[in-house]
Amino acid sequence: MPEGHPVLLSQAHMSNLEVEALQRAVNSGWVAPLGPEIDGFEADICTFTGANHALALSSGTAALHLGLLGLGVKPGDEVIVPTLTFGATAFAVTYVGATPIFIDVDTSSWGMDADLLEQVLVERDRNGRQVAAIIPVDLFGRPANYDRILPIAARFGVAVLVDSAESLGATHGDHSAGTMGQAGVYSFNGNKIMTTSGGGMLVSNNDELIGKARFRSTQSREPFPWYEHEEIGYNYRLSNILAALGRAQLERLPEMITRRKQIQSFYRDALVGIEGLNVTQDPPWGTGNAWLTTITLDRDLRSGAPTLIRESLQLHNIESRPIWKPMHQQPVFANHQMHHTGVADRLFEEGLCLPSGAGLTDSDIARVADAVKEALR
Repeated sequence: MPEGHPVLLSQAHMSNLEVEALQRAVNSGWVAPLGPEIDGFEADICTFTGANHALALSSGTAALHLGLLGLGVKPGDEVIVPTLTFGATAFAVTYVGATPIFIDVDTSSWGMDADLLEQVLVERDRNGRQVAAIIPVDLFGRPANYDRILPIAARFGVAVLVDSAESLGATHGDHSAGTMGQAGVYSFNGNKIMTTSGGGMLVSNNDELIGKARFRSTQSREPFPWYEHEEIGYNYRLSNILAALGRAQLERLPEMITRRKQIQSFYRDALVGIEGLNVTQDPPWGTGNAWLTTITLDRDLRSGAPTLIRESLQLHNIESRPIWKPMHQQPVFANHQMHHTGVADRLFEEGLCLPSGAGLTDSDIARVADAVKEALR
Protein backbone atom coordinates (compact mmCIF):
# COMPACT_ATOMS: atom_id res chain seq x y z
CA MET A 1 0.00 0.00 0.00
CA PRO A 2 1.23 3.55 -0.73
CA GLU A 3 2.54 5.45 2.29
CA GLY A 4 1.00 8.65 3.74
CA HIS A 5 -1.79 10.90 2.52
CA PRO A 6 -1.93 11.50 -1.25
CA VAL A 7 0.05 14.39 -2.71
CA LEU A 8 -1.52 15.16 -6.09
CA LEU A 9 0.12 16.72 -9.10
CA SER A 10 -2.03 19.83 -9.52
CA GLN A 11 -5.17 19.76 -7.43
CA ALA A 12 -7.67 22.61 -7.71
CA HIS A 13 -7.43 25.08 -4.83
CA MET A 14 -10.74 26.42 -3.54
CA SER A 15 -11.77 28.95 -0.88
CA ASN A 16 -14.91 30.52 0.55
CA LEU A 17 -14.83 32.99 -2.33
CA GLU A 18 -15.64 30.20 -4.79
CA VAL A 19 -18.41 28.84 -2.57
CA GLU A 20 -20.00 32.28 -2.33
CA ALA A 21 -19.71 32.79 -6.10
CA LEU A 22 -21.42 29.48 -6.84
CA GLN A 23 -24.18 30.25 -4.37
CA ARG A 24 -24.70 33.65 -5.99
CA ALA A 25 -24.99 32.05 -9.42
CA VAL A 26 -27.43 29.39 -8.25
CA ASN A 27 -29.58 31.93 -6.43
CA SER A 28 -29.76 34.10 -9.56
CA GLY A 29 -31.60 31.37 -11.46
CA TRP A 30 -29.20 31.61 -14.41
CA VAL A 31 -28.09 28.01 -14.78
CA ALA A 32 -27.96 27.77 -18.59
CA PRO A 33 -24.99 28.78 -20.78
CA LEU A 34 -26.11 32.41 -20.58
CA GLY A 35 -26.23 34.97 -17.84
CA PRO A 36 -24.46 37.78 -16.01
CA GLU A 37 -21.60 35.61 -14.72
CA ILE A 38 -20.65 34.68 -18.30
CA ASP A 39 -20.56 38.35 -19.30
CA GLY A 40 -18.62 39.22 -16.16
CA PHE A 41 -16.10 36.41 -16.61
CA GLU A 42 -15.35 37.45 -20.19
CA ALA A 43 -14.91 41.07 -19.10
CA ASP A 44 -12.66 40.00 -16.21
CA ILE A 45 -10.42 38.00 -18.56
CA CYS A 46 -10.11 41.00 -20.86
CA THR A 47 -9.12 43.19 -17.93
CA PHE A 48 -6.61 40.63 -16.64
CA THR A 49 -4.94 39.87 -20.00
CA GLY A 50 -5.38 43.10 -21.93
CA ALA A 51 -7.24 41.33 -24.75
CA ASN A 52 -10.05 43.34 -26.33
CA HIS A 53 -12.50 40.44 -26.61
CA ALA A 54 -13.06 37.11 -24.86
CA LEU A 55 -15.43 34.18 -25.33
CA ALA A 56 -16.09 31.70 -22.51
CA LEU A 57 -16.34 28.12 -23.77
CA SER A 58 -16.76 24.55 -22.55
CA SER A 59 -13.06 23.68 -22.96
CA GLY A 60 -9.71 24.91 -24.21
CA THR A 61 -10.07 22.40 -27.03
CA ALA A 62 -13.32 24.08 -28.13
CA ALA A 63 -11.46 27.40 -28.11
CA LEU A 64 -8.72 25.94 -30.35
CA HIS A 65 -11.35 24.56 -32.74
CA LEU A 66 -13.25 27.83 -33.04
CA GLY A 67 -10.01 29.80 -33.24
CA LEU A 68 -8.86 27.77 -36.23
CA LEU A 69 -12.24 28.19 -37.92
CA GLY A 70 -12.08 31.91 -37.24
CA LEU A 71 -8.68 32.11 -38.92
CA GLY A 72 -10.11 30.45 -42.01
CA VAL A 73 -8.30 27.12 -41.71
CA LYS A 74 -10.09 24.62 -43.90
CA PRO A 75 -9.91 20.99 -45.10
CA GLY A 76 -6.65 20.23 -46.89
CA ASP A 77 -4.69 23.01 -45.18
CA GLU A 78 -1.51 22.49 -43.17
CA VAL A 79 -0.95 23.88 -39.66
CA ILE A 80 2.40 23.95 -37.86
CA VAL A 81 2.31 22.58 -34.31
CA PRO A 82 5.17 21.96 -31.86
CA THR A 83 5.55 18.25 -31.24
CA LEU A 84 5.95 18.71 -27.48
CA THR A 85 2.40 19.46 -26.40
CA PHE A 86 -0.83 17.90 -25.15
CA GLY A 87 -2.80 16.09 -27.85
CA ALA A 88 -5.62 18.65 -27.96
CA THR A 89 -3.38 21.14 -29.78
CA ALA A 90 -3.02 18.78 -32.72
CA PHE A 91 -6.46 17.18 -32.43
CA ALA A 92 -8.17 20.53 -33.01
CA VAL A 93 -6.32 20.88 -36.31
CA THR A 94 -7.89 17.65 -37.50
CA TYR A 95 -11.37 18.84 -36.46
CA VAL A 96 -11.30 21.42 -39.27
CA GLY A 97 -9.98 18.86 -41.77
CA ALA A 98 -6.45 20.27 -41.78
CA THR A 99 -3.19 18.39 -41.24
CA PRO A 100 -0.72 19.16 -38.43
CA ILE A 101 2.95 19.45 -39.35
CA PHE A 102 5.10 18.83 -36.28
CA ILE A 103 8.30 20.67 -35.52
CA ASP A 104 10.73 20.37 -32.63
CA VAL A 105 11.14 22.72 -29.69
CA ASP A 106 13.87 24.94 -28.26
CA THR A 107 15.81 24.19 -25.10
CA SER A 108 14.93 27.44 -23.27
CA SER A 109 11.12 27.39 -23.18
CA TRP A 110 10.39 23.96 -24.69
CA GLY A 111 8.21 25.94 -27.08
CA MET A 112 8.29 25.98 -30.87
CA ASP A 113 11.83 26.17 -32.29
CA ALA A 114 11.87 29.46 -34.20
CA ASP A 115 14.85 28.52 -36.36
CA LEU A 116 13.15 25.31 -37.42
CA LEU A 117 9.89 27.18 -38.03
CA GLU A 118 11.69 29.51 -40.40
CA GLN A 119 13.32 26.61 -42.23
CA VAL A 120 9.97 24.87 -42.74
CA LEU A 121 8.25 28.03 -43.99
CA VAL A 122 11.12 28.82 -46.37
CA GLU A 123 10.90 25.29 -47.76
CA ARG A 124 7.11 25.52 -48.16
CA ASP A 125 7.38 28.91 -49.83
CA ARG A 126 10.04 27.65 -52.25
CA ASN A 127 7.68 24.85 -53.28
CA GLY A 128 4.68 27.16 -53.58
CA ARG A 129 2.87 25.68 -50.57
CA GLN A 130 1.28 28.04 -48.05
CA VAL A 131 0.82 27.06 -44.41
CA ALA A 132 -2.59 28.13 -43.08
CA ALA A 133 -1.69 28.77 -39.43
CA ILE A 134 0.90 28.33 -36.70
CA ILE A 135 0.00 27.22 -33.17
CA PRO A 136 2.81 28.03 -30.73
CA VAL A 137 2.33 26.47 -27.28
CA ASP A 138 3.28 28.13 -23.99
CA LEU A 139 4.29 24.87 -22.36
CA PHE A 140 3.97 24.20 -18.61
CA GLY A 141 3.25 27.88 -18.00
CA ARG A 142 6.27 29.35 -19.85
CA PRO A 143 5.97 31.58 -22.94
CA ALA A 144 7.41 30.58 -26.30
CA ASN A 145 9.86 32.85 -28.12
CA TYR A 146 7.46 35.31 -29.75
CA ASP A 147 10.23 37.82 -30.47
CA ARG A 148 11.28 35.31 -33.14
CA ILE A 149 8.05 33.49 -33.97
CA LEU A 150 5.82 36.49 -34.74
CA PRO A 151 8.13 38.25 -37.25
CA ILE A 152 8.70 34.95 -39.06
CA ALA A 153 4.94 34.33 -39.25
CA ALA A 154 4.33 37.90 -40.47
CA ARG A 155 7.03 37.58 -43.13
CA PHE A 156 5.22 34.62 -44.66
CA GLY A 157 1.71 35.94 -44.01
CA VAL A 158 0.73 33.09 -41.68
CA ALA A 159 -1.82 33.55 -38.89
CA VAL A 160 -0.83 32.69 -35.30
CA LEU A 161 -3.20 31.03 -32.82
CA VAL A 162 -1.49 30.95 -29.41
CA ASP A 163 -2.13 27.88 -27.26
CA SER A 164 -1.75 29.26 -23.74
CA ALA A 165 -3.98 26.57 -22.25
CA GLU A 166 -1.41 26.02 -19.47
CA SER A 167 -0.15 29.56 -19.12
CA LEU A 168 -2.73 32.11 -17.98
CA GLY A 169 -0.86 34.64 -15.85
CA ALA A 170 2.48 34.16 -17.62
CA THR A 171 3.98 37.08 -19.53
CA HIS A 172 6.18 37.69 -22.55
CA GLY A 173 7.73 41.11 -22.10
CA ASP A 174 4.80 43.43 -21.39
CA HIS A 175 2.24 41.11 -22.96
CA SER A 176 0.07 38.50 -21.26
CA ALA A 177 0.49 34.94 -22.49
CA GLY A 178 -2.21 34.17 -25.03
CA THR A 179 -2.40 37.69 -26.47
CA MET A 180 0.58 37.54 -28.83
CA GLY A 181 -1.12 36.30 -32.02
CA GLN A 182 -4.36 36.85 -33.91
CA ALA A 183 -6.14 34.82 -31.21
CA GLY A 184 -5.26 32.89 -28.07
CA VAL A 185 -6.61 30.08 -25.94
CA TYR A 186 -6.79 29.33 -22.20
CA SER A 187 -7.91 26.16 -20.47
CA PHE A 188 -9.74 25.99 -17.14
CA ASN A 189 -9.58 22.22 -16.81
CA GLY A 190 -9.50 20.84 -13.28
CA ASN A 191 -5.70 20.62 -13.06
CA LYS A 192 -4.85 24.02 -14.55
CA ILE A 193 -3.50 27.11 -12.76
CA MET A 194 -7.15 28.12 -12.21
CA THR A 195 -10.26 26.13 -12.98
CA THR A 196 -13.96 26.21 -13.75
CA SER A 197 -13.87 22.38 -13.31
CA GLY A 198 -13.96 22.24 -17.11
CA GLY A 199 -13.88 25.17 -19.49
CA GLY A 200 -11.82 27.45 -21.67
CA MET A 201 -11.58 30.89 -23.21
CA LEU A 202 -10.86 32.26 -26.67
CA VAL A 203 -9.37 35.77 -26.71
CA SER A 204 -8.59 38.13 -29.57
CA ASN A 205 -8.37 41.80 -30.49
CA ASN A 206 -10.41 40.94 -33.59
CA ASP A 207 -14.07 41.55 -32.80
CA GLU A 208 -15.21 39.87 -36.01
CA LEU A 209 -13.33 36.66 -35.16
CA ILE A 210 -14.82 36.53 -31.65
CA GLY A 211 -18.28 37.43 -32.93
CA LYS A 212 -18.24 34.59 -35.44
CA ALA A 213 -16.91 32.18 -32.81
CA ARG A 214 -19.68 33.27 -30.44
CA PHE A 215 -22.27 32.54 -33.14
CA ARG A 216 -20.81 29.10 -33.89
CA SER A 217 -20.51 28.22 -30.20
CA THR A 218 -24.30 28.39 -29.78
CA GLN A 219 -25.20 26.05 -32.66
CA SER A 220 -24.99 28.76 -35.36
CA ARG A 221 -28.59 29.68 -34.71
CA GLU A 222 -29.96 32.36 -37.05
CA PRO A 223 -32.20 35.15 -35.66
CA PHE A 224 -35.58 33.52 -36.34
CA PRO A 225 -38.39 32.58 -33.92
CA TRP A 226 -37.69 28.95 -34.83
CA TYR A 227 -34.34 27.12 -35.01
CA GLU A 228 -32.80 28.12 -38.34
CA HIS A 229 -29.27 27.07 -39.33
CA GLU A 230 -27.34 28.10 -42.43
CA GLU A 231 -24.08 26.50 -41.30
CA ILE A 232 -22.83 23.88 -38.86
CA GLY A 233 -22.73 24.99 -35.25
CA TYR A 234 -21.40 23.65 -31.96
CA ASN A 235 -22.58 23.39 -28.37
CA TYR A 236 -19.49 25.00 -26.88
CA ARG A 237 -20.63 27.68 -24.41
CA LEU A 238 -19.62 27.65 -20.75
CA SER A 239 -22.41 27.58 -18.18
CA ASN A 240 -23.23 30.63 -16.08
CA ILE A 241 -22.58 28.65 -12.88
CA LEU A 242 -19.08 27.59 -13.95
CA ALA A 243 -18.35 31.15 -15.06
CA ALA A 244 -19.07 32.29 -11.50
CA LEU A 245 -16.51 29.77 -10.26
CA GLY A 246 -14.04 31.09 -12.82
CA ARG A 247 -14.48 34.69 -11.70
CA ALA A 248 -13.65 33.76 -8.12
CA GLN A 249 -10.65 31.72 -9.23
CA LEU A 250 -9.40 34.56 -11.44
CA GLU A 251 -9.62 36.97 -8.51
CA ARG A 252 -7.35 34.62 -6.56
CA LEU A 253 -5.05 33.76 -9.47
CA PRO A 254 -2.20 36.13 -8.52
CA GLU A 255 -1.92 34.58 -5.05
CA MET A 256 -2.08 31.05 -6.49
CA ILE A 257 0.70 31.89 -8.96
CA THR A 258 2.77 33.31 -6.11
CA ARG A 259 2.34 30.10 -4.15
CA ARG A 260 3.28 27.90 -7.12
CA LYS A 261 6.40 29.99 -7.63
CA GLN A 262 7.27 29.50 -3.95
CA ILE A 263 6.88 25.74 -4.44
CA GLN A 264 9.13 25.85 -7.49
CA SER A 265 11.77 27.76 -5.51
CA PHE A 266 11.50 25.24 -2.67
CA TYR A 267 12.22 22.39 -5.08
CA ARG A 268 15.13 24.30 -6.61
CA ASP A 269 16.70 24.85 -3.19
CA ALA A 270 15.97 21.34 -1.92
CA LEU A 271 17.35 19.54 -4.98
CA VAL A 272 20.34 21.76 -5.71
CA GLY A 273 23.63 19.92 -6.06
CA ILE A 274 22.19 16.62 -7.29
CA GLU A 275 24.36 15.71 -10.25
CA GLY A 276 22.47 15.72 -13.54
CA LEU A 277 19.22 17.10 -12.06
CA ASN A 278 17.87 20.48 -13.15
CA VAL A 279 14.73 22.29 -12.03
CA THR A 280 13.40 24.04 -15.14
CA GLN A 281 13.66 27.84 -15.21
CA ASP A 282 11.87 30.57 -17.14
CA PRO A 283 13.24 31.50 -20.57
CA PRO A 284 15.08 34.84 -20.86
CA TRP A 285 12.23 36.46 -22.80
CA GLY A 286 9.37 35.87 -20.35
CA THR A 287 8.01 35.03 -16.92
CA GLY A 288 6.12 31.78 -16.35
CA ASN A 289 3.20 31.09 -14.03
CA ALA A 290 4.85 27.99 -12.46
CA TRP A 291 1.83 25.84 -13.33
CA LEU A 292 3.88 22.65 -13.05
CA THR A 293 7.41 22.41 -11.72
CA THR A 294 9.37 20.19 -14.09
CA ILE A 295 12.76 18.60 -13.61
CA THR A 296 15.11 17.00 -16.08
CA LEU A 297 17.70 14.33 -15.34
CA ASP A 298 20.60 14.08 -17.77
CA ARG A 299 20.26 10.65 -19.37
CA ASP A 300 24.02 10.45 -19.90
CA LEU A 301 24.52 10.73 -16.13
CA ARG A 302 21.29 9.24 -14.81
CA SER A 303 19.81 6.89 -17.40
CA GLY A 304 16.26 5.84 -16.49
CA ALA A 305 16.11 8.15 -13.45
CA PRO A 306 12.72 9.78 -14.25
CA THR A 307 10.99 6.39 -14.29
CA LEU A 308 12.80 5.36 -11.12
CA ILE A 309 11.70 8.54 -9.35
CA ARG A 310 8.11 8.35 -10.60
CA GLU A 311 7.71 4.75 -9.42
CA SER A 312 9.32 5.55 -6.08
CA LEU A 313 7.05 8.56 -5.57
CA GLN A 314 4.05 6.38 -6.33
CA LEU A 315 5.03 4.10 -3.45
CA HIS A 316 4.96 7.18 -1.21
CA ASN A 317 1.45 8.10 -2.47
CA ILE A 318 2.88 11.03 -4.44
CA GLU A 319 1.65 11.72 -7.96
CA SER A 320 4.10 12.73 -10.68
CA ARG A 321 3.98 12.53 -14.47
CA PRO A 322 6.34 12.38 -17.44
CA ILE A 323 6.33 15.52 -19.55
CA TRP A 324 4.19 15.36 -22.68
CA LYS A 325 4.96 12.49 -25.01
CA PRO A 326 5.79 14.17 -28.33
CA MET A 327 3.06 14.11 -30.94
CA HIS A 328 5.30 12.51 -33.57
CA GLN A 329 5.69 9.52 -31.21
CA GLN A 330 1.92 9.11 -30.84
CA PRO A 331 0.43 6.23 -32.85
CA VAL A 332 -2.42 8.42 -34.11
CA PHE A 333 0.09 10.73 -35.83
CA ALA A 334 2.61 8.09 -36.90
CA ASN A 335 2.41 9.06 -40.57
CA HIS A 336 2.57 12.82 -40.15
CA GLN A 337 5.47 15.07 -41.07
CA MET A 338 7.98 15.80 -38.31
CA HIS A 339 10.95 18.14 -38.46
CA HIS A 340 13.49 16.99 -35.87
CA THR A 341 16.31 18.36 -33.83
CA GLY A 342 15.95 15.68 -31.14
CA VAL A 343 15.11 18.08 -28.29
CA ALA A 344 11.54 16.88 -27.65
CA ASP A 345 12.55 13.22 -27.71
CA ARG A 346 15.26 13.88 -25.16
CA LEU A 347 12.99 15.94 -22.91
CA PHE A 348 10.38 13.18 -22.90
CA GLU A 349 13.08 10.72 -21.86
CA GLU A 350 14.63 13.00 -19.23
CA GLY A 351 11.69 15.02 -17.86
CA LEU A 352 9.29 14.67 -14.93
CA CYS A 353 6.52 16.89 -13.52
CA LEU A 354 6.39 17.21 -9.72
CA PRO A 355 3.40 18.10 -7.51
CA SER A 356 2.82 21.84 -7.80
CA GLY A 357 -0.71 22.66 -6.58
CA ALA A 358 -1.21 25.94 -4.73
CA GLY A 359 -2.86 24.08 -1.85
CA LEU A 360 0.19 21.96 -1.03
CA THR A 361 1.86 22.64 2.32
CA ASP A 362 5.56 23.14 2.92
CA SER A 363 5.65 19.71 4.55
CA ASP A 364 4.06 18.17 1.44
CA ILE A 365 6.74 19.69 -0.78
CA ALA A 366 9.51 18.63 1.61
CA ARG A 367 8.10 15.11 1.51
CA VAL A 368 8.26 15.12 -2.30
CA ALA A 369 11.81 16.46 -2.36
CA ASP A 370 12.95 13.91 0.22
CA ALA A 371 11.37 11.11 -1.81
CA VAL A 372 13.16 12.29 -4.97
CA LYS A 373 16.50 12.35 -3.17
CA GLU A 374 15.82 8.92 -1.64
CA ALA A 375 15.07 7.45 -5.07
CA LEU A 376 18.38 8.74 -6.42
CA ARG A 377 20.58 7.44 -3.61
